[in-house]
Amino acid sequence: MAGTGQYPTILDVASRSNAGGEIVRCAEMLSQHLSLYKNMPFEKANERTAHMFVFRTSIPNGSWRMYNMGVPTSKSTTAKARVSLGMLEDYSVVDRALAEHTGNVEKFRRSEDVAFLEGMGQTIEQTLIYGNTATNPAGFQGLSTFYNTVNTNNAQNAANVFSGGGTGSSNTSIWMLGLGPNKIYCVYPEGSAAGLDFEDKGDIRPAYDSLGNQYEAYTAWFRQQIGLVPEDWRFGARIPNIDVTTAGLAGPNALDIFATLAEVAFAFPHLSAETSTITETDDPNGDGAVKPIIVWNRTVAHWAQIQAMRNRNTLLQVDEYAGIAIPKWRGIPCHISDQILNTETVVS
Repeated sequence: MAGTGQYPTILDVASRSNAGGEIVRCAEMLSQHLSLYKNMPFEKANERTAHMFVFRTSIPNGSWRMYNMGVPTSKSTTAKARVSLGMLEDYSVVDRALAEHTGNVEKFRRSEDVAFLEGMGQTIEQTLIYGNTATNPAGFQGLSTFYNTVNTNNAQNAANVFSGGGTGSSNTSIWMLGLGPNKIYCVYPEGSAAGLDFEDKGDIRPAYDSLGNQYEAYTAWFRQQIGLVPEDWRFGARIPNIDVTTAGLAGPNALDIFATLAEVAFAFPHLSAETSTITETDDPNGDGAVKPIIVWNRTVAHWAQIQAMRNRNTLLQVDEYAGIAIPKWRGIPCHISDQILNTETVVS
């Protein structure tokens, strides 16, 4: 009754059953805290498999005029950019006979489906941060691919990448993002919806063994279609090259997290009076609808707390939202993502 590694086997049933054969609760030891995906706003993509956006590249400045002298005409210029959408998909397939022999078909299937939800959520979060269509064309571009250099000669948005000074490959990053329309957001395609699609196919779909022979199986289908759009890159900033070793955050000459965040905040066109005091620009679409967040991993969160205690930094405060304690720096929520690595190479 053993199957391949793709499908649950009698060994999987045994590993989840007590001596009486009852399916017991499973401790989800591989679960993670995924805050970036949960905070992302979604819009419908304007193309079937991609999203196109337009941005201003130059503006007319006008000319000073004297009597009896004309002025030259001028115009603005724009450019287009396009980001692709990725389609993450999977099937949970359980031999009907195997499921029935567990004594509780729904409970066993539910114990499988939860793992798919956790695994796909982690894949989405990982891709939001590190996705690169050059290495995985079926996915989508993540933040690290857009903010990948500190050299403004290589990319204009390098102005919003602030090196933490680390070298080697024991580095991590802090992200400050302004989420919202015309800023940074995610998209989903026409005919779909934001979030995860799920369908319980029941036992109506056949499964096939390695020889192509058919058998009945309970099937659940999962799909997420998503793309990341940095429409206005000025509303995203990265602090890479943060050394997490004893030569960095754990050492005597650690990066001053809060001084660097203060510098980063002023790179945004506008935020709030509490954050940067810059609350507006002359952008006719800049209606202030921006949701700023800071995203870091547990290592940086720990050392931020240490620096706040040592320096009596009253700007890092704990607030509560819907019963959940959330640290805030100058009013910006600080969220943890377990998908941000401590093994990033140097961003140069």
